[in-house]
Amino acid sequence: MKKIELEDFSNYQYLSEIKLTEDGKRCLFVVSQADLDHNSYQHHIWMADLINNKVMQCSGGGKERGIILESADTILFPADRDGLVKKANAEHQECSAYYRLNLNGGEAVLAFTLPLAVTSLKLIDEQYAVAIANVDLNKPDLSALSGDELKQTIQALNEEKDYEVLDELPYWFNNQGFINKHRKQAFLVNLQTGEHSLLSPTLMNVNEMALSEDKKTLILCGNEYQDIRQPYSVILKVNLDTKETEPLLADNQYNVSHIALSKDCLIFTGTDLKTWGTNENDKFFACDLHTKELTCFFDPDWGIGSSVGSDAKLYGGTSFKYVNDKLYFIATVDNASNLYELTLDGECKALTQQEGSVDCFDIVDETVVFIGMRNMLLQEVYQLKQNQEIRLSDINTAALADTYVAKPEKLSFINEDQERVDGWVLKPYNYDPDKKYPAILDIHGGPKVVYGETFFHEMQAWASQGYFVFFANPHGSDGRGNRFMHMVNRYGTIDYNDLMTFTDEVLKQYPAINHQHIAVTGGSYGGFMTNWIIGHTNRFCCAGSQRSIANWISKSLTTDIGYYHNMTQMAATPWQDVSKMWDFSPLKYADQCVTPTLFIQSDEDYRCWMCDAMQMFHALKLHHVETRMCLFKGENHELSRSGKPKHRLRRLKELTHWFDRYCK
Repeated sequence: MKKIELEDFSNYQYLSEIKLTEDGKRCLFVVSQADLDHNSYQHHIWMADLINNKVMQCSGGGKERGIILESADTILFPADRDGLVKKANAEHQECSAYYRLNLNGGEAVLAFTLPLAVTSLKLIDEQYAVAIANVDLNKPDLSALSGDELKQTIQALNEEKDYEVLDELPYWFNNQGFINKHRKQAFLVNLQTGEHSLLSPTLMNVNEMALSEDKKTLILCGNEYQDIRQPYSVILKVNLDTKETEPLLADNQYNVSHIALSKDCLIFTGTDLKTWGTNENDKFFACDLHTKELTCFFDPDWGIGSSVGSDAKLYGGTSFKYVNDKLYFIATVDNASNLYELTLDGECKALTQQEGSVDCFDIVDETVVFIGMRNMLLQEVYQLKQNQEIRLSDINTAALADTYVAKPEKLSFINEDQERVDGWVLKPYNYDPDKKYPAILDIHGGPKVVYGETFFHEMQAWASQGYFVFFANPHGSDGRGNRFMHMVNRYGTIDYNDLMTFTDEVLKQYPAINHQHIAVTGGSYGGFMTNWIIGHTNRFCCAGSQRSIANWISKSLTTDIGYYHNMTQMAATPWQDVSKMWDFSPLKYADQCVTPTLFIQSDEDYRCWMCDAMQMFHALKLHHVETRMCLFKGENHELSRSGKPKHRLRRLKELTHWFDRYCK
């Protein structure tokens, strides 16, 4: 049986964007794969024929994502096969090109272009669509210019490229770069002429849209702000015939996560953030489209959507859909995400009930398909038939054939608050109970996410390299309700105790672990906890701190979500109770650190900006602790999951070599 090697993630296929054709006979999905040679990802559209039980690739350009269903036989997708977008962007012009692919065969052909940087498109008919597009409010509209005036404006834009002018919050955002005065706006577009008219307020940033079945009503959800964006949503109803707009949900009421539209009401999930803070679980609301009466009809205290972690996923897809007079959604309950069906009377039932994750789904009439991770396998396509999950694809079978995949052995305990904490242990390759092995404690980010029984490449690779790997869902994790998730004013306290108790339990149950050769690592919140741990115990022989949080004062004033999320989580600001923020900062305890520590950081990570990692690195150096930093240029917070393939491999090598140096 083969070992899993560090570079094997490039052999995996990453599935996303599953969609059923309107007749429910075929489903489309995107298959992506890392290309180490070109340091990029290839994306192709695949199709599963549900009648003839065939799964096949149906596009070959290598950059096909963003599937739009046009008919039972044709789809659209954005691409730049003819270089039209590249040419326009070189001239500071916005452009999006869409190609049409016939599912019965043939090459994709250019369908239309739009003079907008489109991120989402919903078709109304053959001529019109609604588009969400990125707009820079500081940039002039070049489409109305020509001749010398156009040349002079382009010259001025070229001269301005070396400067960033900031006058609002947030001024940058992870994976988006600088976003000052950038908005996602909604437009009614003519697909034949490219003509477009603005449907959303100029300063509104549109996050989601929903189109009524008769294509006459559009719902827009997002934030409308000037100066400082707050974590509350605006919902607008737009009459597409008259272009008249009216608010359904005013600002400063709810933070909205998902929307869907029935015939008579808008359905959304959201929270007022008042009881449990910015990580509070959503409730389900119905808003009458005519009276605007708002009703909360379901409050399960679940994590809505899938927060089950894995570094073997790349993109997502539909997780919330109203069809057949019912709402279908993915939720994280305990340590798994599954698909649920909900009526507007509040009756809910689980359609899937397995460990693992449901990552995205679609449903047409009685046909339900989803992409998920089951039985420690990589992602595949599944169909629900008579309450059974039928696997339709074998896209990833070859990648793990005759390969050692460590099975997670569950280990739970009751913590000091008399609450259950769940964790798992992976045994090393060729495990022999009479031998001694090193081990790695791997801590998830969030903290409002979960580990579950899903394939995690880094952990499996380390198990193949001869390590025990153990991981848990301490206080702060998702899937167990608001009370368990609640960490306001508690970071580094009960969660730290949970992880240390879990480590004690693992060592009791697995005597083959060498107590002197245990490493600890984690990213984002896991990076915070790694930094916290090395300042409070020397039980670990080395540490790998990724996407660090070290100083809540600097983090709250530099990162994209710091000014509202981190200050809320600390229940303090730098001007009100700064001592509390400092007391919860790992940097305060850097003079107590002795653990050799590697820092993994990206220079464009605006969620956990590099100043925190550098402060912690600087402090350890001053206190003569063995330390090293690998700074990844051009990467962001998603390095471990969707970073450039060569960068992902370098990250794994840095961590593994560091662990080997001190654990072996």
